[in-house]
Formats: sequence, C-alpha cells, structure tokens
Amino acid sequence: MFIVGLTGGIASGKSLVARVFKDLGATVIDADRIVHELLEPDQDAWREIIQYFGQEVQRPDKTIDRRKLGAIVFNDREKRTWLNACLHPRVFSVYTTRAAHIRMRTPDALLFFDAALLIESGYHRNVDRLIVVYAEPEQQVERLMARDGFTSEEALLRIASQMPLSEKRLLADHVIDNSGSREQTEQQARELFGQLNRESKGRA
Repeated sequence: MFIVGLTGGIASGKSLVARVFKDLGATVIDADRIVHELLEPDQDAWREIIQYFGQEVQRPDKTIDRRKLGAIVFNDREKRTWLNACLHPRVFSVYTTRAAHIRMRTPDALLFFDAALLIESGYHRNVDRLIVVYAEPEQQVERLMARDGFTSEEALLRIASQMPLSEKRLLADHVIDNSGSREQTEQQARELFGQLNRESKGRA
C-alpha cells in the first residue's frame, strides 16, 4: 500500500484538494471526521473533555460545541496541549486500524491520510509521500473571516497555533499552491493524483 499524507494549515485549501482526490476515486481517511466520531456523546474522549473543560462546552443535546471549545483552546496553550494529547493518540489509533483493513482488502491501494496537524504531531514520518497545501497567511485570514465569521484576531490566533505553512512546505514531497484560483488548485491536484497513482502502481 502506498500512503500519502495530505496536510496544510487552517483555511489553506486542504479540504478542496481532498475533494478532488475523492472525485478521482481516491481512498481518503479524514482525521477531522475521526475527531467528530470521537466527540460523540458518551465516547471516552467526550467524557474526558467534559470532565476537563466543564459543561460550558456542551450543547443541550450533549454534543460538544466545537466552536466554544476552539475559543477556549486557541486562547490557552496549556489547554490546547491537553486537548491534543487527549485526541491525537486516539485519532492515529483509529487511522491505523482503518488503514490495516484497507491494506488487507486492497494491498496495492493508494491511500491518502488527510490531517491538519500531521507534521505537528510527528506522524508525517509514517507516510510514503507528504503533500502540503499552501496559501499565503493573508489569504488564510480572509478565508477564515469569510467562512467562519471570525474576527481578524480570532483568525490570527488559530493560524498562529499551527506550524507556519512556509515551514511545512519545506518538509513536503509535493506542494499544491492554493494562492491562486480554485481552478488552478484543482488542476494541480488532478495532475498530482495522476503522478502519485502511477508511482503507486509502479511500486506494486
């Protein structure tokens, strides 16, 4: 199996690239989707988070309000570190199990692991190739403000909590530049998918 890590920064365009890969038939494991599953009411991670942060991060239906949780952890490095330590091992455990099932069914599969904090967690060392989706910091701020209704200060706090994209791209095997148009980004993604698909088949 050929495993490709897909990462970037908040509002860099990583989800757009992942969507293109899926449309082309790629198998994608999405770390954020795993987090959603882990935060379902009565899951172990859910219980630990409610115990640590209190009822203020809980909605009336018992689900965790991720926006409230984000507002807390992006203003408090210690709490953000605790949350990452709570979630990351669980996310990678679920990913490892799912990847193993895919490997058993399709030993020559081309698998993409879509994870925002792939490099920060150190897990990028476990993939065969690493893609970083890049955008200029000013574009990240603009997109966060437009997409999520954040103030510029809120957007900058979230961006500052991650490794700068200028540093991430230095570790990448491939960079998709999303500082231009959507069409240009999608074209880069299609071309790269074809290249990786050929490389994957060449190793089978």
